[in-house]
Order: sequence, then structure tokens, then C-alpha cells
Amino acid sequence: LYEDDRQKWIFDPKGGWVMYYEGVSKEDGKHRVMAAESKDGRTWTKAGVVLDIGAEDEWDHFGVGSPHILRMDDGTSRMYYTGQGKDGSTAIGVARCMGSGADAVFERERAQFSL
Repeated sequence: LYEDDRQKWIFDPKGGWVMYYEGVSKEDGKHRVMAAESKDGRTWTKAGVVLDIGAEDEWDHFGVGSPHILRMDDGTSRMYYTGQGKDGSTAIGVARCMGSGADAVFERERAQFSL
């Protein structure tokens, strides 16, 4: 929880802490963004995948990681992450989440271009 007037992050006694991190699958060796929860900041419980790899034809099919979360003024959250393509190239992606905590599942945002 970010406290604006003190300009620092504080512990939320109602919900505890949520950590987003990069994990590697034992099944396919690909990186995914995971979440874990803690009531005290010392003992963590894994909550699973919150951002999976893209579909087979997507630019980030070979891995996603390095999550950075920003809370927006409208109450939603955005995750900026690194994605890896089939050829080893990397790029920055963004995913949006209306929920919060380890139950959150992020959905990719797609840019719309027009000429």
C-alpha cells in the first residue's frame, strides 16, 4: 500500500504483501511471471502464474519475466515485462489488471496503430 502523504510503501495489515517474480517451468524451461503472498514479509506462499507466455505465434511465446508493477490513478495496475521471441529477440510488453494481490491475472494490452 502506497501512502501518498508520507511518500512510502507501508504494510497493509488486512492483506499482507504480494510479490511478483520470474519463475522457470520444469516442464518446458520457459520463464513466466508468478506471484507469492506473505502476511509477515518472511514466510511466502506461492500463488502460481499471473502472466503466462504468449500464444505460439506471439512475440513473447518463448518467455516472459522481469515484472515491474505500477498502480494507476484509476485503481488498475499495469505490469511492464520483458518478453522473448522465437529468435531470441526481446521487447517490453504491458499487461493490465483490474484485480489485486496473488489472485490477479494480467491481460496483455495491444497497441492500435492507425495512419
